[in-house]
Amino acid sequence: MLINSVLFVDDEDIILDTLSDDLRNHGYDVTALKRGIDALSFVTADWPGVLVTDIKMPGMDGLTLMQRVNEIDPDIPVILITGHGDVPLAVEAMRNGAFDFIEKPCSPPALLDRVKSAIKKRQFTLENRKLNSQKGIPPISANEILGASPPVLWLRKAIRNLANSDADILVCGETGTGKELVARCLHFESKRKNKKFVAVNCGALPESIIESELFGHEEGAFTGANKKRIGKFEYAHEGTIFLDEIESMPLQLQVKLLRVLQERTIERLGSNDILPINVRIIAATKIDLKKACEENLFREDLFYRLNVVTMFLAPLRERMEDIPLLFRYFVNEMCRQQHLEVPELQDELVQSLMSREWAGNIRELKNEAERFVIGAKLPAPAPLDHLSHPQPGEYQEKFLPLTHQISSFEKNLLKQELTRHKGNIKTTCHSLGLPRQTLYDKMSKYGLKRKDFISRS
Repeated sequence: MLINSVLFVDDEDIILDTLSDDLRNHGYDVTALKRGIDALSFVTADWPGVLVTDIKMPGMDGLTLMQRVNEIDPDIPVILITGHGDVPLAVEAMRNGAFDFIEKPCSPPALLDRVKSAIKKRQFTLENRKLNSQKGIPPISANEILGASPPVLWLRKAIRNLANSDADILVCGETGTGKELVARCLHFESKRKNKKFVAVNCGALPESIIESELFGHEEGAFTGANKKRIGKFEYAHEGTIFLDEIESMPLQLQVKLLRVLQERTIERLGSNDILPINVRIIAATKIDLKKACEENLFREDLFYRLNVVTMFLAPLRERMEDIPLLFRYFVNEMCRQQHLEVPELQDELVQSLMSREWAGNIRELKNEAERFVIGAKLPAPAPLDHLSHPQPGEYQEKFLPLTHQISSFEKNLLKQELTRHKGNIKTTCHSLGLPRQTLYDKMSKYGLKRKDFISRS
């Protein structure tokens, strides 16, 4: 595996151009960027490269960028460029996982030497992952869940905390929020990762065959059963079975599922033999199961048996700050697959994305990114007024004034950062790149009070 990619981020044109050209002359594939936020869309858990970034930059600084990259993959080497006065910061950053740092003015040979070492480390990491993958360990983890919003940070932490538990889990979330991805992460970060992960969409199986699909059957058990069949539960023995759209399971079959959950045994159709199974069950639903129980559409005893450990996935509208990162990632992936040049994302486009409701969540955003890459016209954004909801599949044609959209976006961003930093003014200023007085002025403008965010800690 050839590893030669370098992301170089610096807001000073002379440094960016000079050092990027020198690295290119030595055979490296360099992507030069002036903003830290733009770099995040290039980084994935299997990205074959290293990051070189200045520490002091407007907007997202180098230390925040390193933190966000570490959340995607902590094994990506990060080389920091620092002024003389920031050396203590860089040293502290190395304690927190930075690969190395270099002082300004940067010597091209010195930078080249550090990049070579970092590339070797990245190559060693990815080769080890490939070997593990060949042994049956797919390279997927909580790092595959992109985003830096509080709901995503919580989700990644929850996955790591719950992965090695044998407890069954109920994953709740709207369509397109990534329920199967969460289930796969739970499996592949667990002690069962070398065993099978079996996904079953209960809503896609006809009622006439779902029992046979799940529990198997003996030869002659019913018309057309010409040979014995191993069901999904038996096939997933010692691994994980993922039951998506559990709300679609017929009521009479829910009784059998409850028995499996309680006794960890199954019976094939047409057999009297009881087979013990060792399987972890992860179920997923897009509806309120408690309400379904009240309407006699789902068994209450099964609901309470599934509801021991529940994970709620936030819809995209509740993690709006992740939209630019996710959209850039999908655009980059589409361009990579189609061998196309990555188009520039205009601020107006990003703003229009931020003003949408995204009823289809991440799946809808991915489709939008694909349409953008192939040149399809983006639909008009829905208004920010949440009292007006477009019908499914429809987009409203009216645009809010640009100043209104910008103000709404700025207010939401301030609220998100104040929430994330629990009302800490210093760290909020640092993350937003704002002077303290400017932050106070903007909080006053939008009626935001520090005490409201302290109480959320």
